[in-house]
Amino acid sequence: MTIRRFIILCVATLTAVKIFAQQNLGYTNTPMIPDTPWHVHDGTRPQPRIVTPGATFSLLALAPSDATVLFDGKDLSQWQSSSNGPAKWKIKNEFLEVVPYAGGIRTTNKFADFQLHLEFAEPAEVKGSGQGRGNSGVLINGIYEVQILDSYHNPTYPDGQAGALYGQSPPLVNASKPPGEWQSYDLIFESPRWDVNTNLVKKASVTVIHNGIAVQNRRKFFGSTDGIGGVPHKSLGAYLKPHPPEVFIELQDHHNPVRFRNIWIRALGEYDQT
Repeated sequence: MTIRRFIILCVATLTAVKIFAQQNLGYTNTPMIPDTPWHVHDGTRPQPRIVTPGATFSLLALAPSDATVLFDGKDLSQWQSSSNGPAKWKIKNEFLEVVPYAGGIRTTNKFADFQLHLEFAEPAEVKGSGQGRGNSGVLINGIYEVQILDSYHNPTYPDGQAGALYGQSPPLVNASKPPGEWQSYDLIFESPRWDVNTNLVKKASVTVIHNGIAVQNRRKFFGSTDGIGGVPHKSLGAYLKPHPPEVFIELQDHHNPVRFRNIWIRALGEYDQT
């Protein structure tokens, strides 16, 4: 075999391995995502490019004067379990940690059209891979999820990595920090609206700033982001039923000890109002 033929064979083999690896990151037998050529959790979808966030050395954004503080490191008075009982996560050293299999937690109050800030840290000891590594999420009204995942050198299907609208829209870039480091999300969420005849007139949308980097820009939700295990809700692409603009915030227990701190929320308000 000539050197040229050997090089061509190596390149072809590496290309085939890469394609095989991409395909095995996700699924190609799931429903199509509306208005895209991609399947839900499609492993062949382009991976967002990596952007290294700027260095930070302390809390990223303390609550402004008009914010409601949801967690300040002291208590869970603003939270309950997702099953309406007491919140069962641990507080230690002024951060909140998921207790695996204890269930998610959600806010006791509801909010419409808001700015939400939270900081999270993935487990410093890396265990698992793909969706099994540092998995959690911010679920709005139990319907619209912004994914939390350890996406630092951890390939997975693009619509399931950190900053994704789960099962729908990958982030513009991968802005993840190494496991163990504190990271930030700033979400600007606008609730959907229906008219008096229950016709959808405005879809839910969100802007996501991950570690100071825009990864979603007023991105619309196609509907429920239920897509766990690559099998989304059969009504994907449809809003299942009307709901008030006031929604709760839920942090997901996906059986990984993800940590949270410095969580606050504020109403967006209206222009030209005093």
